[in-house]
Amino acid sequence: MTTANSDRTPDISAAVGGQKNVEQLHKTSRDFRSDTFTMPTDAQLMAALTASRGDDVYHEDSDTAALEARIARMCGKEACLFGASGTMTNQLAIRTHMKQPPHSIITDHRAHVHMFEAGGIALFSQATTHGIVPENGIHLTAEDVRGALQLGNNIHIAPTKLVCLENTLSGIVFPQDEVERISDLARDHGIGMHLDGARLWNVAAKEVEARGLDASKEADVTTVLTHLLEPFDTASLCLSKGIGAPIGSAIVGPKEFIERARWFRKAFGGGWRQSGPLAAMADHALTHHFPRLAGTHALARRLANGLEAAGFEIAAPVDTNMVFFDATPLGLTTKQVVDALAAHPDPITISANRCVLHHQTSPQAVDDFIKVVTLLAEGVPVDKRSPREVGNIRKSIQVLTPPSDPVPEKPRKRVKLGY
Repeated sequence: MTTANSDRTPDISAAVGGQKNVEQLHKTSRDFRSDTFTMPTDAQLMAALTASRGDDVYHEDSDTAALEARIARMCGKEACLFGASGTMTNQLAIRTHMKQPPHSIITDHRAHVHMFEAGGIALFSQATTHGIVPENGIHLTAEDVRGALQLGNNIHIAPTKLVCLENTLSGIVFPQDEVERISDLARDHGIGMHLDGARLWNVAAKEVEARGLDASKEADVTTVLTHLLEPFDTASLCLSKGIGAPIGSAIVGPKEFIERARWFRKAFGGGWRQSGPLAAMADHALTHHFPRLAGTHALARRLANGLEAAGFEIAAPVDTNMVFFDATPLGLTTKQVVDALAAHPDPITISANRCVLHHQTSPQAVDDFIKVVTLLAEGVPVDKRSPREVGNIRKSIQVLTPPSDPVPEKPRKRVKLGY
């Protein structure tokens, strides 16, 4: 297994990209805030130079049309629309689904479409959103959704017209069998299914690896993506997160649906003209960066293991490229961790307890991260640590005589997951 950013030609050279961008790439390789910080590579910019320069509003840009056709085919859907951002493509899809109020949408209470798209559902679709807290604390189930459905002709409610799921959410892969159960439930009631697949590329990369397929073969990736998206009528796939396009996201779905979404894109001011260079950079990323994603997942597991060995609690399953840590068992705050990493001679950047690894993350940055937090943890006096961590220390040094009166563990608030 190769890890991200190992044994390959640098993405940016001084000869092509300039020294300032070489230096910025180094900072990016040590930035764990988000996978949106990745930088366009020299190869992406070279692809943009020779891209078509037609007018996409008039359907006259061949490279944009080719990218849309490619993504639709890979996803097993009839058509695709290239847009500026994941927020745009989610909101265009939701607006296209929602015909006439009163109507409502079911989402996870942490969902990006619900919490972090500037109230777009209410603004553009005039819809009520029911943010559901999963009973299992990780992902919605068919039982959660069934209990939240608004059905019938009761004039006091806004009937459910759409279920919107997110995969991944907090880096956690949504189990496909549960997705299918929710989809069956929705379709039994004539309710639409939309996926916010901002990081579905990471899900696909994990599944490709699990099946022993080849991430560099489009046929293998198509097999996996088609399977993942079969339960959904529509999906939004961000191109600027996992695979590292500089801008862009795509909606996939039925041809008639995409034509209507294109109309709304124009109405919302999102029609763009010479989009070919942007499409070419996204197309390059799809071919050359998707195979790197499994390496980012391996680095995330390495980071999680190092944090756990230092005494941190890992607050969520590390399925893909995110690591959520909890420093409180060590008597530390997140800010102390942030400051210690920033003080490293070659600074490491985080802004919260969420660490996001990307295709330009340096393995050296992960190793340095682990060294910094290990030293930080070792400097915390035992009496400042939580009872759980004290117990772990006793076990690690093989104390043979247990304490006569163990201190009961105080309940702690679970680390918040999400964005």
